[in-house]
Amino acid sequence: MTIEVDIVSRITERFSQLREAEKKVAMLVMDDLAAASGYSISQLAEEAGVSEATITRFAKAVGCKNVRDLKLKLAQSLALGQRFIHESPDQSGIQGVYESIKNVININRKVVNEQDVAQAVELLQNARQILAVGMGGGSTILSQELQYRLFRLGYAVTAYNDGLLARMVAATADSNDVMVVISATGYTPEVVEPASIAKQYGMSVIAITAKDSPLAEVSDLVLPIVTKETDFIYKPSASRYAMMAMIDVLSTELALSHKRRSRDKLRRLKMALDSHRGGEDRQPLGD
Repeated sequence: MTIEVDIVSRITERFSQLREAEKKVAMLVMDDLAAASGYSISQLAEEAGVSEATITRFAKAVGCKNVRDLKLKLAQSLALGQRFIHESPDQSGIQGVYESIKNVININRKVVNEQDVAQAVELLQNARQILAVGMGGGSTILSQELQYRLFRLGYAVTAYNDGLLARMVAATADSNDVMVVISATGYTPEVVEPASIAKQYGMSVIAITAKDSPLAEVSDLVLPIVTKETDFIYKPSASRYAMMAMIDVLSTELALSHKRRSRDKLRRLKMALDSHRGGEDRQPLGD
């Protein structure tokens, strides 16, 4: 497998090592990636005020096979979006972080379908065991969060955050099990493939993910997540709060569906924690 190198970072890293004429090419390219990616070699040479041979040397100096390869890598960088290349004017500050979280929550509360939630609760209630699958930074943590929410209510639930292990458990689980797959995008192969395998063996798959994504297509039930990213790239994605809210919805509905059992489990948990840590009465239950 070939891993593509970010050409913008490569040019920045090697700039000090370039010859003076090559530095002129580097500055031309970095000033306008879009234009540089569309220039012919003669246009690049003319715009930078250097020879065509210098353009070729520059391409090789930054790790490209030739000028054509350089232009291809520039186009790939542009495909990622200008927000990852040029500084965004958005400086949201502390209040902006809270506002983005609030906006994402408000957007996602409008797409919640109560019938789908009720169907998910019914599937989870009747499951022999629940397999929570999530890969990557946010989804890994949130699959574990689902485990932490549901075990305290008496459900047999385990989080899986390794792609190979998730495939293995999907292939060996029972048709009475339910897999809950969490992914903000729904495109990551490491979550789509275990879901597909689980379906092949008759397991129900619930996806907390983007509507119309590959993961959504292979799942029995989709609890949709709307992600709303901005050009301010420095702040962590607020989409994980939408996924967390959906997990809270599911855990609350499951707790309410068996109030007596939930109350007994939570009371026992409260007693075990208070006898260990002390403190005030209304502390969170293990959070």
